[in-house]
Amino acid sequence: MSQAPISGEPHSEEPRSEEPRSGRSGTGRDVVFVDGVRTPFGRAGEKGIYAGTRADDLVVKCIRELMRRNPSLPADRIDEVAVAATTQTGDQGLTIGRTAALLAGLPRTVPGFAVDRMCAGAMTAVTTTASGIAFGAYDVVIAGGVEHMGNHPMGEGADPNPRFMSERLVDPAALNMGNTAENLHDRFPAITKDRADAYAVASQDKLAAAYDNGRIQPDLVPVATIKPGQGWTLNTMDEPPRPGTSLEDLAALRTPFRPHGRVTAGNAAGLNDGATAALLASADAAAELGLPVKMRLVSYAFAGVEPEVMGIGPVPATEKALKNAGLGIGDIGLFEINEAFAVQVLSFLDHFGIADDDPRVNRYGGAIAVGHPLASSGVRLMNQLARQFEEDPSVRYGMTTMCVGLGMGATVIWENPHHGAYGSAEAETATTETEGAAA
Repeated sequence: MSQAPISGEPHSEEPRSEEPRSGRSGTGRDVVFVDGVRTPFGRAGEKGIYAGTRADDLVVKCIRELMRRNPSLPADRIDEVAVAATTQTGDQGLTIGRTAALLAGLPRTVPGFAVDRMCAGAMTAVTTTASGIAFGAYDVVIAGGVEHMGNHPMGEGADPNPRFMSERLVDPAALNMGNTAENLHDRFPAITKDRADAYAVASQDKLAAAYDNGRIQPDLVPVATIKPGQGWTLNTMDEPPRPGTSLEDLAALRTPFRPHGRVTAGNAAGLNDGATAALLASADAAAELGLPVKMRLVSYAFAGVEPEVMGIGPVPATEKALKNAGLGIGDIGLFEINEAFAVQVLSFLDHFGIADDDPRVNRYGGAIAVGHPLASSGVRLMNQLARQFEEDPSVRYGMTTMCVGLGMGATVIWENPHHGAYGSAEAETATTETEGAAA
């Protein structure tokens, strides 16, 4: 690919001058986000809340909760179940979309499949099934992801082809995500460790405020777990957050990926367990079945970058998604950016000329605070964007975006059904100009 997205040259926040597309999803039917849920996220390892819990049981909890929350949806109207996992072995294997559907009690006539695009697994499950809806193959689907990093440590059982090294197809650092983050710091020296730490502290603070204001809890599925000698525990909150984290706390952390480096456990997402699931439908099916509409899918895109700087992936993916939608970065009123590493988010913000503390970005905090169970995280971003749309009808368009291991990026653009111009192609140009000027 070209080097333009890697150059660090900021893009204007002005909206695109040409008229945006009418808002239809490609040439097919409208696709809407009906509902989304997730388990509380846990810390991976023997002391984590999900030690001894199966990964497939976590995603089953999410599917059952979606059905409970949407009683007007007959189970036999679900046309597909797509579930992502990065490590598709053991309790995350056996075509987990199908096995989770069966375990959740859906009719045996409901098919399912598994997805793997590493961190963007759930996002890919959503976009793949959404494409089927737009095409007319499906009316209603369930899409999500699960990652139990305690049961399946990152990279466990992987056998990279020796050609990667012998033919120098990728830099050796590309196989370690922490090293790729250090590489981003090298490439963009303006993103200092102090700046990354400050962003991480803000993420913790924003998540704590969101919890205090009841913004996170409505999307969580309580999960009961049992441990020898401890009995049963009902888990209703995320385990990774560290509210009250200070810059002084982060400054004292070691840099495990490089001596005197800049990436620490405090300015990066941790190793986590958790599951997510979303309910998607065609707009017509949602109306027929009396299902709510929380967002409408506008466009999506995936892009590849040099694997050794995988964190820059959201930049070209976003540029492609904006082009597909006929929008500019200034048209986006809310951003949900997965915080794999602080430097990755900051490189995205710098590229598009967005301030570190822009109130449009990750209003509820992000993965640095709440955790990043790899393949499940895409739907968490969507859940949070949908709730922010409901709170802020002044915003018409929002974005969910993330970097992906081995050098990729993923972006999905959504429209807010609470906005006054929702569904109005005629009003779209004027609305775009107004929102862009305000941004």
